[in-house]
Amino acid sequence: MTDRKHVKTICGYCGTGCGLVLEVADNKIVKIRGDKEAPVNKGQTCVKGAFAYEYVHAKSRLHSPLIRKAGQLVEATWEEAYQFIADKLSAIKTTWGPNAISMFACARSTNESNYITQKFMRAVIHSNNIDGCNRT
Repeated sequence: MTDRKHVKTICGYCGTGCGLVLEVADNKIVKIRGDKEAPVNKGQTCVKGAFAYEYVHAKSRLHSPLIRKAGQLVEATWEEAYQFIADKLSAIKTTWGPNAISMFACARSTNESNYITQKFMRAVIHSNNIDGCNRT
């Protein structure tokens, strides 16, 4: 078996920012433990941070965007997918106004992702219609 490398990273399951140490062999994550030097979690992890990593190497994971054409999902380039999204959002905004668009943020996203989500809605779409499951 190949030697295992230890890679320090930040957990992506929520906005807390727990430090993790990934054990990697043959370019695959084989184990995760908490980083004892991380000030946020001091080596502790939740069950998702410690065990929910097999999706990273799942064979069924998407590797490119899909766009529905003639009722079928077909692979598209990133540029085509972004343009498709921009065109649809622009059409909705033009037809129905900015308040016809809303966005739901996710507690599993990083703080940075949630920040840019609300910034996009307010600065680009001109709507305050943003919510998330992390507000309680």
